[in-house]
This record gives sequence, C-alpha cells and structure tokens, in this order.
Amino acid sequence: MQNTSHAVMAQRVEPKDSPDDFPTPPWATRALVEHVLNDKEDLANLTCLEPACGAGHMAEVLKCYFRKVHCADAYYYGYGEIQDFLSHPHDTASVDWVITNPPFRLAEAFVMKALDIARYGVAILARTVFLESIGRYKGIFQTNPPTKFAQFTERVPMVRGRLDGKATTATGYAWLIWEKNVTTDPRLMWVPPCRKSLERPADYVSSAS
Repeated sequence: MQNTSHAVMAQRVEPKDSPDDFPTPPWATRALVEHVLNDKEDLANLTCLEPACGAGHMAEVLKCYFRKVHCADAYYYGYGEIQDFLSHPHDTASVDWVITNPPFRLAEAFVMKALDIARYGVAILARTVFLESIGRYKGIFQTNPPTKFAQFTERVPMVRGRLDGKATTATGYAWLIWEKNVTTDPRLMWVPPCRKSLERPADYVSSAS
C-alpha cells in the first residue's frame, strides 16, 4: 500500500524536463552565512552570482550580506536575467562566490562550471543524497571534494513554485561548500537548529511565484 503521508509525498522528485522550481526558504540561506561561512564582514566586500534564482528568494537574502549579487535563471520568474548558466559564456574567475540551489539533475554540472568562474568559493544547497552517487564521486568528489559539508539538523521544506511556512518534507538537505583558499580535508559539520531565530514573518508574504 502506498505511503501517502504529507511528508513522504513532499519529497523532491522531478522529471527530467522539469524546471525544478522549488524556492529556498530564506532562513536556510541565512543559515549558510550565519553558521557555515562565518565571515560576514569579508562577504560585505565581495560579489556573488545566484545562477538559478527563480523568484529571488535566495538572492534577496544574499543581497543583505554581499556587496553585489548577480541574479539569473534559465526560466523567467519575474526576477533576474533570463540566462542559462550552463550554456552562457562566463569568464573565468569573474565573480567572488557562486551560491545557489541548482536543479538536482544538473547540480554536478553547476558545480563544475561554478568552480571555474568563482574566485573564492562555491556553495550549493542540495539533497543529502547528492553525496551518494558513484558518478558524482568520479566527476566531482574524487578530485574536487567540498571543503565543508553542512548538514541541516532541521528539515528544510520546499514545495513547487512557492514558499510555504507550514510545509513539511521527508527530504534532508545540506550545504556543500568549495573554498578555493582552503587545502585541508573536507569538514563535516551541522547547521544547528536555527529556523526559529532566522525566520522572518515577511519571508512568506510574497510567495505566489
């Protein structure tokens, strides 16, 4: 018998031709800066590219921390430029950071291109199972392992096409970070419980897109 509980049915599984529009709750992006990167003063002087910006829920948070944030997406959501990250000719080392929640099926390609154009680092929000693939191990992790793997201790609910502060999910998420000035072995860390302290009522006011 199929398990039709809300949490199970809310797992993020998309067909190959889907735009994969699952907006990131703003608190999850704040958690990246507040608990994983830990260099807010430095970020204030840097630039950032959000190449899968959707309706701008992640980009708007990043703008609070970075000097300048470039926003684009392959699809039009009324925010940012229309630009396919993987096919657009970006210059090498043309931006300080690339931070995004990429389409899951394209995440490996996003990482490889982002590493080429970012001067300081790359951060992607991905399902925890992103670590499990033999293909991704050979394509990324064997030669370019992340410097930090930050697992959320709380679930990060995402639903198609909108933010929903009451949503639940059965899917675990983590921030994967590649810091170009770090040469140590990958560091496993946890994003502590922080939704309550980082969530804002205004985060869900405009969530129709």
